[in-house]
Amino acid sequence: MIERKGVITFRNRDVTIIGEDLKPGNLAPEFEVQNQDWEPVQGLASTAGKVRIIAAIPSLETSVCDTEIRRFNQEAANLSDDIAILVISTDLPYTQKRWCGAAGIDQMLVLSDHLQKDFGPKYGVLMKEIGVLRRAVFVVDKKDTVTYAAYMPAIGVEPDYEAVLAAARKLV
Repeated sequence: MIERKGVITFRNRDVTIIGEDLKPGNLAPEFEVQNQDWEPVQGLASTAGKVRIIAAIPSLETSVCDTEIRRFNQEAANLSDDIAILVISTDLPYTQKRWCGAAGIDQMLVLSDHLQKDFGPKYGVLMKEIGVLRRAVFVVDKKDTVTYAAYMPAIGVEPDYEAVLAAARKLV
């Protein structure tokens, strides 16, 4: 697996990114994560036949991630049933379950890449030194092709929600 420096900093330190950035036109790699009950989930297979918005975030318990997830949850209520939103962090499943329950997050799949760290390297978002994901958003079509990929230039930058949602809606 490729390791890259000079991509992003964390607390003013350069960190190593494991994996390559995905680009529109790439086949989205299948990945295994865990749901909030600690069960393994194949991310793409579990949402087969749907357009997917996949958001990688550092941690649910940070202010920017909190804002992002609440926004996507709110938007999900107005999206077609043909669109699935998956949010992936390295938070432990019981932390995700507690946070989602307290925040009323019920319109999307919140999944953990803490155990195998399978998703992070495949999507070019794992920060090696700190073991968390950098912020990025992908739209994957029903045939598992990446149609939109945005890697945020800094940890605290939110995605362009309107661009993500428009990219997903265009595929339904």
